[in-house]
Amino acid sequence: MTQPADALIVVDLQTAFVSGPDAVPGAEQLLARVGELLERAREAGAVVVHLQNDGPPGADDEPETPGWELYLPVKPGSREHVVRKPRDDGFDGTALGEILVSAGVRSLAICGVMSEMCVAATSKTALARGYRVVLPHDAHGTYNIPAVPGVSDQIPAHVVSRVAAWSLGNQPENTVPTSAVTFS
Repeated sequence: MTQPADALIVVDLQTAFVSGPDAVPGAEQLLARVGELLERAREAGAVVVHLQNDGPPGADDEPETPGWELYLPVKPGSREHVVRKPRDDGFDGTALGEILVSAGVRSLAICGVMSEMCVAATSKTALARGYRVVLPHDAHGTYNIPAVPGVSDQIPAHVVSRVAAWSLGNQPENTVPTSAVTFS
């Protein structure tokens, strides 16, 4: 078991990325793990922040389109928030930092999609701001990286996710399973 986290950050768990034929590989398992984290965070009274990416016009996550909608139900209140973001990093140009500081948060569990993009960017900034980061290996996902002839074969999504977590260095707790994450 890891030390309890004060907050849960759910990164871009939007309909376009976790449902239908264009969902990330393993979306059903990913949704189950994030659901477990949400349930435990809510039961503990931890801060929960759902990040919602505002994609550009024509993108699968373009605002106000079906793919942009958050997939799991949000329970808005003083401890649960939705923060729309214009870029990969959930702290960049948003109120995320203020929400965490005002709630006295010092440690975060981070989950969601895409491992090598928005999850990694948000995790890096959290680390740079001095937060303890728990990144459960089975609660973030991404797509396979397509093959490039003469460069590499396709890189499976689970490998991309592992490399993204590894790139964060040895500060985050990035090899723990969802089952080991608790909240205070």
